[in-house]
Amino acid sequence: MAPDPADPVRHWPLAGLVLRTPRLVLRPDDDVGLAALADRALDGVHPAEEMPFLEPWTDGAGTPGFARGVMQYAWRCRAEVGPARWSVNFLVREGGRVLGMQTLAATEFGILREVTTGSWLTRAAQGRGLGTEMRQAVIGLAFERLGAHFARTSAFADNVASRRVSDRLGYTPDGVERHVRRGRPALLLRSRLTPEAWRRPEWTLGVAGLGPCRELLGVPPPD
Repeated sequence: MAPDPADPVRHWPLAGLVLRTPRLVLRPDDDVGLAALADRALDGVHPAEEMPFLEPWTDGAGTPGFARGVMQYAWRCRAEVGPARWSVNFLVREGGRVLGMQTLAATEFGILREVTTGSWLTRAAQGRGLGTEMRQAVIGLAFERLGAHFARTSAFADNVASRRVSDRLGYTPDGVERHVRRGRPALLLRSRLTPEAWRRPEWTLGVAGLGPCRELLGVPPPD
């Protein structure tokens, strides 16, 4: 049977990757979902007096082109995905509605076996444990399916919500960095997680469509 010319998975295997948790569905970004995500970003991500991000992209929320910029950032990440370096931005959905983004990234994964994570949720979706659930999803993918040896993340010292997620999952301190944030010094706390220290969730992660993605992500064949 001839391949379906309308099937994007033939040339872009990430289009078929799906992660499922008890409440959420995570898929690598697509254009329709990105448009919905940009709308959600306009609804607000954090209080105006706070800045949880190293790159203060939300400061432009009231400017023309902000929503388009959210999409352009994701397009750049998508265009640069390859075995040497990748950043996969998963759109997080609950009941079909896009609520935020969960990123899983790596450099020379086949050699270093290390990933980093980052994420955000709309303010309306915060406070229900979804941040923990979506990070558990990509950590489960990294450790149990990709064979990662380490996972790293970072958060500013005053980003209590992100640091609590890291604590719940078993991360340990991995150093401190000083950055300028809105013209003032701020401490960025790095954290590190290993498969042995990871506090696994009680639920089982559902994963579909991973096989064709392995080569694109530079993932070694399963042992």
